[in-house]
Amino acid sequence: MIAIIKYNGGNVNSVQNALNRLGAESIITDNFELISKADKVIFPGVGEASSTMKSLKEKGLDKLIPALKQPVLGICLGMQLMCKNNEEGNTVGMGIFDINVKKFPAKDIVPHMGWNIISGLNSGLFSGVEEESDVYFVHSYYCELSDNTTSVCDYILPFSASLQKDNFYAMQFHPEKSGKIGSQLLNNFLKL
Repeated sequence: MIAIIKYNGGNVNSVQNALNRLGAESIITDNFELISKADKVIFPGVGEASSTMKSLKEKGLDKLIPALKQPVLGICLGMQLMCKNNEEGNTVGMGIFDINVKKFPAKDIVPHMGWNIISGLNSGLFSGVEEESDVYFVHSYYCELSDNTTSVCDYILPFSASLQKDNFYAMQFHPEKSGKIGSQLLNNFLKL
């Protein structure tokens, strides 16, 4: 069973639909016991960082998520809130990744929206995925490069397109909107 964390961030239904297409059972929940006992946990997100973090704190999910031992996948805002600090709303994150989240400089169109190439693939999650594959992004803030970076995208500047530390995986792009490549990535996560 896959637990998709329910909070005031959007996009949970499209993640569940993508899992359904792969034949995976999932539940959208904020129940501590169901999340703790799930085989895998997905922490998706579309929204604003400070209000979303406030919602997580109100439910105690900000303490539960970093304590999980099963594979956890953060997507988009979910990835950013797994980091240390976020410039959006001057938000303190969960600190799973010791990385800062910064706003893109206004040297090009922000938000970064649409298909873009990822490279430097360095994780089992990318099994069967070719270098310089196109995936779908929608974001105005980016995670800095670090030792936890498992793929890179270059838009205005190079940034972490994905991260991994222990049982925590994260993607800035949306696998549920990234066609065959996204399905492959989600399937690889399900097989962890």
